[in-house]
Amino acid sequence: MPEQFVYADTIISYEVYGTGQDVVLLHGFGEDSHTWDNQVSFLQPYCRLIVPDLPGSGKSGLLLSPHKNKPVTIDDYAAAIKALLDKEAKAPVIMLGHSMGGYITLSFAEQHPEKIKSFGLVHSTAFADSEEKKAMRQKAIGVIEGYGAHAFLKNTIPNLFGKNFKETYPHKLQELIEAGQGFTKEALQQYYRAMLLRPDRTDILKGNRHPVLFVMGTEDTAAPMEDVLKQSILPDISYIHVLQGTGHMGMWEATDQLNQLLLAFIHS
Repeated sequence: MPEQFVYADTIISYEVYGTGQDVVLLHGFGEDSHTWDNQVSFLQPYCRLIVPDLPGSGKSGLLLSPHKNKPVTIDDYAAAIKALLDKEAKAPVIMLGHSMGGYITLSFAEQHPEKIKSFGLVHSTAFADSEEKKAMRQKAIGVIEGYGAHAFLKNTIPNLFGKNFKETYPHKLQELIEAGQGFTKEALQQYYRAMLLRPDRTDILKGNRHPVLFVMGTEDTAAPMEDVLKQSILPDISYIHVLQGTGHMGMWEATDQLNQLLLAFIHS
């Protein structure tokens, strides 16, 4: 049963599973906490999982900007996660973020290093958006306005998966597309604005005293392997894993392999 609390006049929904070391799982754009379901069922016996719906996703309300006439930022989402951990976490946590969740993880690690034991970027990057990608996101904001959230996700979600998975499990793609019906256009637009405005955070990786996990897919076009590999040498302690034939959704595409990688990192 989801738990809830009020943060900045917004309901934040989350679930807690298991006991032991606190591990936070942050989902990405166009997803909610259920994107981690396969990992939760596997990891639950080994640790205490804290799995939120990010503001605007799932059962969590849309976050209002605390900045006058300015959009919500990745740092604002990290502040919401800080409020959650102030309520739920009893010790420094292991934080694992997928895609946009990785951007939030990096922001959290920058602002609250004392609350982090280690962290992981699952199909995510510390690089800021290129000018080309910023333009793409800005265009997408207009597309979402014109066609709606679900139509946008219906067209973009298939691009997140590797070729073999798309051909073998079309019903899985449809499952994620159908889950996207719960999103409002305002939520997706807010995410895109936050992502295109985020700064480069490779400095958070350089000489970082926390162990950092990097998970990348050979067919990932959203967080390309060549970009992630460049970053993986920056921390003092890196755990680097490449998922062969996998796109941006290793949680679904390479479930067993990713589960084992995450468990090994948590135990490390």
